[in-house]
Amino acid sequence: MTGFAATSDAAGPRIWAVGALCRAIADSLEARFNPVAVRGEISGFSRASSGHCYFNIKDANGQIRCAMFRRAASLLDFAPRDGELVELRGRLGVYEARGDLQLVVESMSRAGQGALFEQFLRLKAQLESEGLFAAELKRPLPLLPRGIGVVTSLGAAALHDVVTALRRRVPHIPVVVAPAAVQGVAAAGEIRKALSSLYQLAYAGLASEADFLDEAAGPPIDVILLVRGGGSIEDLWSFNDEALARLIRQSPVPIVSGVGHETDFTIADFVADLRAPTPTAAAELVAQPREVWLRALELAGERLNDAVLRQLDNRSQRLDQAAARLGRPSGWLARQQAQLGQQAQRLRYEHRSHLQRLRQQLDASQRSFGPAVSSATERARQRLERAERSLALLDPRLVLQRGYALLTNTQGQVLTSAQQAAPGQQLKADLADGSLDISVTGTRLN
Repeated sequence: MTGFAATSDAAGPRIWAVGALCRAIADSLEARFNPVAVRGEISGFSRASSGHCYFNIKDANGQIRCAMFRRAASLLDFAPRDGELVELRGRLGVYEARGDLQLVVESMSRAGQGALFEQFLRLKAQLESEGLFAAELKRPLPLLPRGIGVVTSLGAAALHDVVTALRRRVPHIPVVVAPAAVQGVAAAGEIRKALSSLYQLAYAGLASEADFLDEAAGPPIDVILLVRGGGSIEDLWSFNDEALARLIRQSPVPIVSGVGHETDFTIADFVADLRAPTPTAAAELVAQPREVWLRALELAGERLNDAVLRQLDNRSQRLDQAAARLGRPSGWLARQQAQLGQQAQRLRYEHRSHLQRLRQQLDASQRSFGPAVSSATERARQRLERAERSLALLDPRLVLQRGYALLTNTQGQVLTSAQQAAPGQQLKADLADGSLDISVTGTRLN
């Protein structure tokens, strides 16, 4: 071990080279403590592209820097995150390049969740049970905000990212920045105060029908961005404030939360109307590029112009058709007279045709009437002769001429049976050339 020799013989402290002192301390730690097991909360966890992990292990009274190299990290059966309570086993040493006390972690296991994370989960469960995270309470973002409010620290990189994105995409929309600390004990109160100041502009904008208020009042705010860059759970703790969560829910306009990185979650993210993975993404969500709206306006103008031209063409065509139908009054009158003459001629023709048909029908009737009458007369005469012959055949005188007699009593009743006569009865017998008065002397039955 190299060192500097004392300049005097007097007793005094040994003068060490820095590297030698670091190695001596490391040797002492190795002999005194290693191997070591420690219990605490993870803070500031990060994983390098090499696969090595770096973080702090802490409790209420202190913290130690830790390194977990790729071989040990590959054996983990869970994904470590800030605020998680873990038990570590490893070797204490000194990172000589910085002279830092460092725990080289060889194994890690869960020991339960850290106090901060447990507090976060309890508040999240409470507010969720009260309905502060309900999907139906989430409001859509305005398509064309008249003004955008931003709550963040003036010295934060998030402010630069947000302003840059807004200037690039919507330079015509005014932006109002309400500064507030975004880390530390007083941060939650400052954030609430900044939000309240923007709420005044939002309420004034809702009450005004104009696009802009007077300069003293400021522009109307239609959406608010609550942004901050990434950090450990302690760095982001001000956004887990219960009073802040309830104030966000009372916002008169939509709020976009862009706190931390994509893997960071806070109570503000859950209660806001929309969560963005980064501050820049939050700005892009509320700021459609001006070029998009200009192109949309141009397309709308083109469609409107086309619609007007089509209407003009249609109306012009209808006018031409009406003019063609109307023409000059003299021409219209001539056409009407011609139509009237055609109708009169058609009427005369129809009248003559009708009379001709009636005359022909009458002539045909006259020609067919005589033969029809003669034929009918002949048929009637023939029927009469047949009836006379039939009637003659029924004449009883023809029967009497054949030697038969017709017997009647004194009352003129015809006798058809011997039982109708009695001895001594006077009868009358009609013959073909006269009649006889006879007296019945007796009767005989067959």
